[in-house]
Amino acid sequence: MDHEILDNSTERMNKTISVLKQELGGLRAGRANPQLLDRLMVDYYGTQTPINQLGNISTPEPRLLVISVWDQKAIPAIEKAIQKSELGINPANDGRVIRLVFPELTEERRKELVKIVKKKGEESKVAIRSIRRDANEQSKKAQKDNLLTEDDQKLLEDRIQKLTDEKIKEIDGILAAKEKEILSV
Repeated sequence: MDHEILDNSTERMNKTISVLKQELGGLRAGRANPQLLDRLMVDYYGTQTPINQLGNISTPEPRLLVISVWDQKAIPAIEKAIQKSELGINPANDGRVIRLVFPELTEERRKELVKIVKKKGEESKVAIRSIRRDANEQSKKAQKDNLLTEDDQKLLEDRIQKLTDEKIKEIDGILAAKEKEILSV
């Protein structure tokens, strides 16, 4: 029983961290990053399709993304999706490829991005703590139902706390790396 609770908690905490990494990957940090386009969907012949399924995305220069589109008829739809997105970038095309030039970030915008990073990090930490609380409640219930001894229940709570501390430390590391990336000019 205690393994199930711990395994379930570990899995949920890992998912939380994975979601955080995905969200932070979508934040523009002055460099062009193909991940920025991961969540963009294009209306391709009536079907919402991710951009990365419509062409190759490459980064030939630090502030340039190039999308080599497989179906040239999809270029206007891709450009429209990029313009509607929160990227704030105007795409340019030569009939075969779409170029996205990322302007240098202003100091003010960098500070805003750092605030967003911290907020997302705090949300993730709250989620981790919530998972810990659920696991502790499950362990107490298991002990009440005589599925765990009192000693096993206390041991399980200690292991859950250690896991929580590890994951929060991991989140802090991810946030520090993203902050450094954003603030580096």
